[in-house]
Amino acid sequence: MSMILVVDDEANIVELLKFNLEKENFKVLSAGDGITGLTMAQEYLPDLIILDIMMPDKDGFEVCRALRANPKTAVVPIIMLSAKGELMDKVIGLEMGADDYITKPFSPRELLARVKANLRRQEYVQKTTAPGSEKEIKHNNMIIRPERFEAILEGTRLDLSPKEFEILLVLASNPGRVFSRDVLLEKIWGFDAIRETRTVDVHIRYLRQKIERDPANPEFIETVRGVGYRFSDKLKA
Repeated sequence: MSMILVVDDEANIVELLKFNLEKENFKVLSAGDGITGLTMAQEYLPDLIILDIMMPDKDGFEVCRALRANPKTAVVPIIMLSAKGELMDKVIGLEMGADDYITKPFSPRELLARVKANLRRQEYVQKTTAPGSEKEIKHNNMIIRPERFEAILEGTRLDLSPKEFEILLVLASNPGRVFSRDVLLEKIWGFDAIRETRTVDVHIRYLRQKIERDPANPEFIETVRGVGYRFSDKLKA
């Protein structure tokens, strides 16, 4: 039984989420503020966290950043929840390391679909990065080790978010193959409800800042205008 932690200061939202999630046989824990949510996340290590942005004391952005900085919770899927629908809030949430974003008011059916998609994706990542599941990938001075969930460039371990690593792994495992934004969304996030292709662009931009000498003229991740992205096949394996 998967455990889900709901962090939201609105009691009616917590009750709505708890009712619908428990109906689907999820175990649900809840916290009414960011500080308590952080403590519970570190203590119980849930399988997924639903995190509101607008909360007293410590908002969702701060909580998300702290969760990603802690090795124990660094790869736990996070769905951010907010009454705000501006694109910038979504971008900030994704930059902090969130996996998904849903705007209030929301459909319980949509939220359940997102929860299940993120859990399926996490299960897939755990399988593909398990010991012996895949050999390391080498391209020029970059080494990617799936089972360690790490990438090394010129002898230095890259500080990648979980989604940045997954994008790099998908692209580098298929050099020369072009992936559209929709395909990357489905492979990395498992979205099949709302297509937010800006999500991919944001993560590619930040990934390039970490792996490219000149992000404006990338050597590793190339843009195929009007289509998507590919990992260069001109690099030496």
